[in-house]
Amino acid sequence: MAPKGKAGTKGKKQIFEENRETLRFYFRVILGASAVYAVVNLVICYPTASVWTWLAFVFSLVVYGTSYRSMNSMAKPSFTDDGSLADGGIDLNMEQGWQSECPHLHESRHLKDVILLTAIVQVLSCFSLYIWYFWLLAPGRALYLLWVNILGPWFTADSSAASQEPNEKKQRRQERRQMKRF
Repeated sequence: MAPKGKAGTKGKKQIFEENRETLRFYFRVILGASAVYAVVNLVICYPTASVWTWLAFVFSLVVYGTSYRSMNSMAKPSFTDDGSLADGGIDLNMEQGWQSECPHLHESRHLKDVILLTAIVQVLSCFSLYIWYFWLLAPGRALYLLWVNILGPWFTADSSAASQEPNEKKQRRQERRQMKRF
């Protein structure tokens, strides 16, 4: 049975604690995937490691670093002068984003998806470097979101101000013609 009434809101402290746990979890994912990749490809299979193996490792570290730092800056809390929590930061576990403002601009879930995709691809690429082609899903998803949220509506939008003015003129002309008939 679904709960009745308005959904409960989270307090500053709860958001702060959940953000800390979320960041800790994704940091562990990053460390685990990077450790597995480094041990398998750069230690065990070192003689067969190519330049592409090293480039893929550096690429993943850049992606991890950028995504994690972005999430960390979103969740940055602020404290008052006496040390109490003033703001818990943006909720990283928010389901819908900022619904009232721009829901497609602030979405920490996209950063989480990038980290998880990179970790999965990185670990699976221990078997074959061709697995890195799956990482192209990330820019594909970004282009899709860009089209759906920004470009598509912009290209298909009516110029309502321009089309409304001629319609008003036509309506006035029709009214004048009808007045002349009577």
